[in-house]
Parts: sequence; C-alpha cells; structure tokens
Amino acid sequence: MNEALPDLFAHFNVKQGLFRRRERVQAALFELDDYGCVMKTDKLFEPGDTLVLDLVMEMPFDDIRADGINGLVTERRKHCSNFFYSIDFSELNSDDQAGLPGKLRRIRDVLSKKQSLRSRRATGPASSIRQSA
Repeated sequence: MNEALPDLFAHFNVKQGLFRRRERVQAALFELDDYGCVMKTDKLFEPGDTLVLDLVMEMPFDDIRADGINGLVTERRKHCSNFFYSIDFSELNSDDQAGLPGKLRRIRDVLSKKQSLRSRRATGPASSIRQSA
C-alpha cells in the first residue's frame, strides 16, 4: 500500500457535531477488488461500523460511478494522523451485470489499464536515460 489508486476516490457522509450535521468526505483508495477496498481517511470508525460508499473514478469527460455500496469496516490501522480501513462490500449480487457489480468491474478494468500505462511510463526509455545520467 505505497501509493493511492489513480483517480479513484470513495465519498461518504459522516454525522458530525451536536446537531448531527452531515459532512461529505472524500477518501483515497489504496486497494479495490470484488470483495472490498482499503481506504485512507482521518475520520474515526470502529471495526463493525457500516458505511455507504460512492466510488468515483475521475475521467476527462465523464466520471465512472458506483453509488450506494454498503461496506462493513473490518480492520483499522493507524498511520500518522490518518487511518487505513479495510472495508468488505456486502449485498453485491455478481449475477447483475448492469448493476453495482458491473460498475465495479468497469472501474477495476479502467484502473488496471491506468496502472499498466503508469508502469510502462515508469520503465520506459526516459527513465533509463535518467538512471544513466
């Protein structure tokens, strides 16, 4: 978990304050698969808490979204003033191609292409020229 996933964020609401005002939070994702994700935020949650996440992959023309994903916090790890949370997705039906699993699959496909392009750029001829200099 060295680097956040490119252009992918989780959005969720947190109740805050005496009057239970809701705050919209954006958190970086560090892992994503069919079963869950790992996100980093400064908000405090306990294992067993549930969240409703909106995953958004920012694209040049139109963002790819998977809204209303129910997640269960299964693990919390402290890192400086932030926390890494392991979140398991619940209630995903893999048979529904057009619904949430289809949108998550689309996000993961685009994500793997972006990571592949980044790794090719990092190991391309320009990086070997910098190493030899």
